Amino acid sequence: MSRVCSVCGKGQTSGNNVSHSNRKTRRTFQANVQKVSYVKDGKVVNDYVCARCLKSSKIERV
Repeated sequence: MSRVCSVCGKGQTSGNNVSHSNRKTRRTFQANVQKVSYVKDGKVVNDYVCARCLKSSKIERV
């Protein structure tokens, strides 16, 4: 699954795992995307939308 929001384009970012001994290894942070039905340009679309766009009512769910 492509974890990218179809509304705002939010995707994965990268950072570090930091252990107790302060060793750092690379990791990724995935976007919290959900598959929803919503209206886009007068048509019903099934697509992945991030939780922030859902909560802020940037889309009109069906």
